Amino acid sequence: MAGPIVHINGWPGTGKLTIARELARLLDARLLDNHSILDPAHALFDRRDPLHHSLRRSLRAAVFDHLRRMQPQTALLFTDALSEDAHDVAVFDEYRQLAGDRAAPLVAVVLDIDAERNLERLTAVGRSERHKLTNPKILAALRANHRLLRATGLPLVELDVSELSPAEAAGILSRHIATALESDPKPPSPTS
Repeated sequence: MAGPIVHINGWPGTGKLTIARELARLLDARLLDNHSILDPAHALFDRRDPLHHSLRRSLRAAVFDHLRRMQPQTALLFTDALSEDAHDVAVFDEYRQLAGDRAAPLVAVVLDIDAERNLERLTAVGRSERHKLTNPKILAALRANHRLLRATGLPLVELDVSELSPAEAAGILSRHIATALESDPKPPSPTS
């Protein structure tokens, strides 16, 4: 049986990567956070440079190509910050396609957090060294003008992590993901 694919979505500063590290250990999954693909482009090119976006697309295509050929029983865990706009929906559809190609079940996880705690985490020491967003105005604009993508047609787990430690959040998610996989263990259909 193919290992599941879990996609964690949340605002910048939600704690996605920290929680995902704990969850990957619990699920015995390979973790690929969104910065694994973003960081090489950030290191080499300004965001406004077309080469920045070109490199991101090329890296993502190469990574997904290799994931399609990876041992099917390997569980995969991804992090992202996707909204309900058309571009981000198309990005999520790449996860659906990957799951279909691997014949793997896909579980969408949305992490929510209250605005005050989100701001605290966004401005925490060390985030900028990891090329992560630290600008409170950008976060405020994102939260005001966008809704987090909640994938349809597949198991969805939502969790407010405002008052949870990463270990607590990962434990809760692990249990919810197991329940979701028991109730809907099939890969997503291409038309989902």
